[in-house]
Amino acid sequence: MRGWWQDFTDLVLPAECGGCGRPRTVLCPRCRAVLGGAAPRRVRPVPEPPGLPAVHAAAWYADEVRAALLAHKERGALALAGPLGTALAGAVRAGLPHGGAAGPVLLVPVPSARGAVRARGHDPVRRIALAAADELRRSGLPARALAVLRQRRAVADQSTLGSRQRLENLAGALQVPAGGARLLREGPVVLVDDLMTTGASLAEAARAVRSAVYEARVREGMGERKPVSRRKEGNPVYGTGELAGAAGAGDVIGAAVVAASPDSFEMNRN
Repeated sequence: MRGWWQDFTDLVLPAECGGCGRPRTVLCPRCRAVLGGAAPRRVRPVPEPPGLPAVHAAAWYADEVRAALLAHKERGALALAGPLGTALAGAVRAGLPHGGAAGPVLLVPVPSARGAVRARGHDPVRRIALAAADELRRSGLPARALAVLRQRRAVADQSTLGSRQRLENLAGALQVPAGGARLLREGPVVLVDDLMTTGASLAEAARAVRSAVYEARVREGMGERKPVSRRKEGNPVYGTGELAGAAGAGDVIGAAVVAASPDSFEMNRN
């Protein structure tokens, strides 16, 4: 576990640029430009997993951006949460409906495994989400980071898995605990992550949020007179069709990531 003194040292005395290694700077001007200089764009993995909401990304996952994300996630370069959060905020804005959103935008981070959080000493996506919410509020957009997703079971390491294997590995792995659905009803939801490769994590996060909100709405409509029927666990598209016509607080209106694989930026496909 990192000590508070090490966190403080990282913040005030950065050793090197997280992107290129230039000394004595958190992120040099060139790497900042690579991270946030281009307009965020809609991205889509191939194959696209069922239930994946529209995803916007700030940058390609390559070179300086890849180095900065890994430095923040794996090497505890906590000061990078600021610029990474600014880039994520831009991707969130790009995906909002025209005219904004009703109520504060809820940034719901995809959770890291408990073991990974213990090993790293922090939850990198949650930290970036908090920074992004701060950036959005500074720009005048009401926003809040809401870490309501939890892992309900252990999953295998995703690094060696293909797109179909990742879907199977993550199916039914996330849930919103009791009370979380009520918090989700405070505004529209944008799922956030640091990186999208196959989209499996975001699709599972969308399923879990939609499921929790749907069941809460059913309970409200039935006045708690009888329990909500259970559905088959592990269905990654559960709730998508049922909620397609809904629009309002608690609904997943999109997803945003700091970076995505270069191939996913190629949107002009038949």
